[in-house]
Amino acid sequence: MSSTSIDDLLRFEEDRPVQPVQPEQVHGGRLRTVVGVLAVAAAVTAVAVAGLRVVGLRVSLLVLVAAVLTLLVIRRIVTSLAPPPKSTLPGSRSRSGEEDGMYNWDARDALRTAINGWELPLEWSRTRSDRFSHVVLPRLVELADERMRLKHGVTRESDPARAQVLLGDRLWTFLETPPRRTPSPRHLAAIVAELEKI
Repeated sequence: MSSTSIDDLLRFEEDRPVQPVQPEQVHGGRLRTVVGVLAVAAAVTAVAVAGLRVVGLRVSLLVLVAAVLTLLVIRRIVTSLAPPPKSTLPGSRSRSGEEDGMYNWDARDALRTAINGWELPLEWSRTRSDRFSHVVLPRLVELADERMRLKHGVTRESDPARAQVLLGDRLWTFLETPPRRTPSPRHLAAIVAELEKI
């Protein structure tokens, strides 16, 4: 059993040394292929000659052999160029990475997970305003800080004066002072629209 180092695992396939192929392996494989094609060609030619004689047609044996060999070579080329077969298992992908076009409802969808992360707390906060202040508002604050950090390089904590200018008075007040009751969907939509403008 050979030991494999981390360097061996991290190398690309192109970097790995190519094992030399022995000439007898190449010739033996080709010889078997050629013999197989010739055997199939001989069998197909014999059947074709017999079929044509039954019908009463005569064709040159040389032309018939050439036609059969040409068809076999074309068939071999076409099968080598064909895409890999799709997996027959439902929900599995083929090796080429192509999808079958059907939505996999069992898979974890990141967008659905993100929506659910907001949907449940917003639903809870309809009936209890303290849930909004303790669950939803901190997420909105984090979102505002992250957007300002990414686009302007500041947060409310690092540069409060610049953050207040960027957020605007309405959004700054909303984020700094928790509302006494849960905001209406229209008011919340306006807050989110302002957050998106940051």
